[in-house]
Amino acid sequence: MSRRISIVIPTLNESRGIASFLGLLQIFRQRGHEIIVADGGSADETAALAMPLADRVMHTQPGRAAQMNAGAVAVSGDVLFFLHADSQLPERAGDIILHALINSDRRWGRFDIRLSGPRRMFRVIEWFMNTRSKLTGVSSGDQGLFVERTLFESIGGYPAIALMEDIAICVHLKKISPPICLRDPIVTSSRRWEKHGVWRTIWLMWRLRFAYWRGVDPAALARIYYPQSTRG
Repeated sequence: MSRRISIVIPTLNESRGIASFLGLLQIFRQRGHEIIVADGGSADETAALAMPLADRVMHTQPGRAAQMNAGAVAVSGDVLFFLHADSQLPERAGDIILHALINSDRRWGRFDIRLSGPRRMFRVIEWFMNTRSKLTGVSSGDQGLFVERTLFESIGGYPAIALMEDIAICVHLKKISPPICLRDPIVTSSRRWEKHGVWRTIWLMWRLRFAYWRGVDPAALARIYYPQSTRG
């Protein structure tokens, strides 16, 4: 019996693009996979717009870790694929994931990342992000984490923290095996980089990561990263 992928998407105030984003994922449903949207309390029409385009739309506590854990409980597939709502997948992404898992003794992985903007500096940033991820075995949520459901459940899911949940779960997972690093890129929105500036964003990212490794409370880091609580 072929494996079934459950895509879990945490959302918050994504009404502007959620319909077009989910529309591109309908090929997954046509091939027998499922889409679970875990909404963390949107103040707009995100949940209503998502409802006809998902197998289930859940209302959860805010915060990506809480949302993704809640979504993972509701799935019926045996491969979990955690995806942000501003991402664009490579063609036949589902087949790529399943082929990689079947032909490897590793049980989780991620895609390379590509930023949506055309600036040359974004190509440099992508290279560093992908290279760092390959060397450390740690990926960001923008890279689309996929993991066998039984493995995800055995480690207790995402740690219940307000930020850096992607780093935290990778630390647990790589104790079991290194990730499968797929070269096919997920295109993710460069809106934060364009809004706040490239160098300012780089500095913020590294400062937050360094603070996290030093043991600073992720809740305090989240207040810096999401000052207006518009997370999705």
